[in-house]
Amino acid sequence: MTEALIRIGELAAKAGVSPRTVDHYTNLGLLAPAGRSGGNYRLYREQDADVIALVKELEAGGLPLEEIAKAMTSGEADVTGALERIGADLDLLKGAADAAAPELQGLLAVIAGRVQSLITIALQIPPDLLLP
Repeated sequence: MTEALIRIGELAAKAGVSPRTVDHYTNLGLLAPAGRSGGNYRLYREQDADVIALVKELEAGGLPLEEIAKAMTSGEADVTGALERIGADLDLLKGAADAAAPELQGLLAVIAGRVQSLITIALQIPPDLLLP
């Protein structure tokens, strides 16, 4: 059974963004058209709405779009290893927060919390959601 493809406007409506946002994400490499229609419109997978939701969540978590695009298209197969390295860095950050001057402890705790929330988001990403 073939996958249903949708035009850019349909994807934008489904994801709750503008067609210009879909176009921008495509130009950054966050999305890849799955084909073209007879009228030469770009066609996307319905699942790309989930990619847009993920990108928006990561961006809300403080990651720049360029970094999200780089991570999503890098082809790093060892996601578990990357998350383990981030987890180790998070542990170092928490240790630094505990040893820091009182006026810096709050800031470092906020940063550690942000990193932890991004790790949580990353662990929830379905493996088939990222670009090949």
